[in-house]
Amino acid sequence: MRGLMQDWPMRVHRFIDHAALYHRGARIVSRTVEGGIHHTNYAEIRTRALKLTGALSRRGVKAGDRIATLAWNTHRHVEAWYGIAGAGAIYHTLNPRLFPNQIAWITNHGGAKMLMFDTCFMPILEQVAPLLKHVETYVALCDAAHLPKVKLPGKLIAYEDLIAGKEGRWAEMHENDACGLCYTSGTTGDPKGVLYSHRSNTLHALLAGQTPGLGMGASDVHLPVVPMFHANGWGIPFIAPMAGASLIMPGPKLDGASLYELMESERVTATAGVPTVWLGLLQYLEANKLEFHYLKRVVIGGAAVPRAMIEAFEDRGIAVTHAWGMTEMSPSGSMSAIKPPLDELPRPRQIDALCKQGYPLFGVEMKITDDKGRERARDGNSVGRLKVKGPAVARGYYRSVGGDAFDREGWFDTGDVASLDAEGFMRITDRSKDVIKSGGEWISTIEIENLAVGHPDVAEAAAIGVPHPKWGERPLLIVVAKPGTKPTQDALLVHLQGKIAKWWLPDAVVLVDEIPHTAAGKILKTQLRRQFADFRLDR
Repeated sequence: MRGLMQDWPMRVHRFIDHAALYHRGARIVSRTVEGGIHHTNYAEIRTRALKLTGALSRRGVKAGDRIATLAWNTHRHVEAWYGIAGAGAIYHTLNPRLFPNQIAWITNHGGAKMLMFDTCFMPILEQVAPLLKHVETYVALCDAAHLPKVKLPGKLIAYEDLIAGKEGRWAEMHENDACGLCYTSGTTGDPKGVLYSHRSNTLHALLAGQTPGLGMGASDVHLPVVPMFHANGWGIPFIAPMAGASLIMPGPKLDGASLYELMESERVTATAGVPTVWLGLLQYLEANKLEFHYLKRVVIGGAAVPRAMIEAFEDRGIAVTHAWGMTEMSPSGSMSAIKPPLDELPRPRQIDALCKQGYPLFGVEMKITDDKGRERARDGNSVGRLKVKGPAVARGYYRSVGGDAFDREGWFDTGDVASLDAEGFMRITDRSKDVIKSGGEWISTIEIENLAVGHPDVAEAAAIGVPHPKWGERPLLIVVAKPGTKPTQDALLVHLQGKIAKWWLPDAVVLVDEIPHTAAGKILKTQLRRQFADFRLDR
């Protein structure tokens, strides 16, 4: 017997409909590309998104058409997402931190016919546009007065002119219809497209909006530092209006000074971003002897969070949630927060738990297996390949590439090596391609890196395996020193001693001026391995 409940299709425009009607007091504040601060609200965002929907329909945009966006976090980008999805089309985010040829490849693979862009990316677009095969219309996210005077191989129009007409209506669509397309960073091989549906985005917002999770409420003032072009914007453009939280959009300025100014002036209570951003912000606070007056919570994901970073925020009375997820997971997977019986432990032991990637959110199933697919024990010691499934997890890549990551039972192999303990906490020890294999045993680069960053003179650290005639590979620690310091190899090794197994200690330490990062802010191990391919160990 089936239940007698209403059929209520899950479509993402319902988030903005809800916020416009029930959360009129929430603020949407943007630092614009032009430099000023723009104030609006959810009702106005909805009206303008409906105008975009109408404009797209009048221009012949059909269900399933891809519309690319090359833009920072601003009110116009949020409007674009809702207007595009509301028209039955698919928002297709492009990462401006990629090389121009990569941006062109992703745009062509996605098949976008229209491209919306922030004017600050005009130099990138001038290089990319001649390589684009399908784009017919370019929309500058500005008014006519700021429209770039440039010739592109297609029609160029100002966003404000585009939406100057009448409001449209949300298109009729099935909840399983696609509405978003985001590509992985492609550190190994070509980037892979993840095609989100209205249903998956809605369910992701419900599960990632939990506590633990982004855990927003109507009294929150949230500043998403994570760009909307990174891993589906962590779902924040959907979660915030669902909860009625105010949104403070930082635009193009993500340096420590600019973020601190916006956080203080707009009384931000919660924020989310990757560790590299928080590293710059904390260094700015320390250098200028500043403190936060309103910030209560920081969600940190995208890479493992060093213990020293958690302690730096916690010492300021700011709660840290260590998050883990992937583009393929929409992206939330697990959140590290203190739960019973851990709440009875001394604070240092609690921070030990926070350094892990946390326990799965409802809606995420998780297991670890050996290379033959056999499930390993959840004892906190056994490690294996981390696999996940759930309603917001991809079941394949766009245009059927990379299908070997998904098995017949629906499990997605994340490429991470991890352990699970009896309390449900997952700890990533490495990416399967980054783990150091020494004498047949695995060494976690993440654990070495996080401990190294705890040294007072270390700004950033990376560990890689380098060839060794006896052991196959041994760890090399690569370090960026804090300004005005020069930590020695001996001092760093002494700092690590006793905190990890003796045979995990790096065989050498190298000081560098800079460590390369991916477009998503993660350490680019592939480049480091190429850079140090000929390194010879002298210990």
